[in-house]
Amino acid sequence: MPLSRLKPAVPKCWLFAASGVMWSAVGFMMCATGVGWLAREGIVRGAGFELAGLVLAVMAVRWGFGSIAKKNIRRLRQLPDRGCFFAFQAWKSYLIIMIMIALGIALRHLPIPKTFLAVVYTAIGGALFLGSFHYYRHLARLVRTAVRRR
Repeated sequence: MPLSRLKPAVPKCWLFAASGVMWSAVGFMMCATGVGWLAREGIVRGAGFELAGLVLAVMAVRWGFGSIAKKNIRRLRQLPDRGCFFAFQAWKSYLIIMIMIALGIALRHLPIPKTFLAVVYTAIGGALFLGSFHYYRHLARLVRTAVRRR
């Protein structure tokens, strides 16, 4: 049995969907964690920190995460019509993801007040969530094009 039969090959549209869902899920989880930490501060004080995180999220997606998503979309577009499911992220991205997870774990265990960490979590989580819409937009274009061809 050739090894290529073991590769989980999927249509390219699933790679865009997987990227979008992954970015959305991780972004939502990080935002929810940040909001949970801020809930302990009370609504008035917590709202200020949350607003700071959201402003930073918009800036991060505008000048960082959006570019990363667009670069990944260009890479995915160059793949064949069917590709390995795990190709929804470049191999280097998996290394970056592992480093970011380790950094997140380390930050949670340092004596940094959770209110300040909540701003960081909201900023990064919000940027990931907003950046996921680049993938959904491209996926919608692919679906519209496929429907027109039928």
